[in-house]
Amino acid sequence: VQLQASGGGLVQAGSSLTLSCQASGRTFVNYAMGWFRQASGKERVFVAGISWGLSSYYSDSARGRFTIPRDNAKNTVYLQMNSLKAEDTAVYYCAAKSGGIVVSPGPYEYWGQGTLVTVSS
Repeated sequence: VQLQASGGGLVQAGSSLTLSCQASGRTFVNYAMGWFRQASGKERVFVAGISWGLSSYYSDSARGRFTIPRDNAKNTVYLQMNSLKAEDTAVYYCAAKSGGIVVSPGPYEYWGQGTLVTVSS
């Protein structure tokens, strides 16, 4: 599976932004998809994930503000981010794995290249 993330940019605090992750290669529908982020100088952390069965899971920081819809017909997963805060500034990565959602980045088999989100306060 090849993953291409896009949609990052510079936004003001309180605004919304939607990231996209386009998959190609193997059957997208069979994979759980996750979004992770990595702030400068920090480790990569889980943000949100969605299973092939459309069950979703969110980090505490994302829950209530972010959603992770996926469109299997378009081989695309999104990260819809609302009420953005300065602390959401990071490089965001999409990732895919077989099986269910996990919050650790280690089990994810495929990664996109990352897209930078900068939230100005």
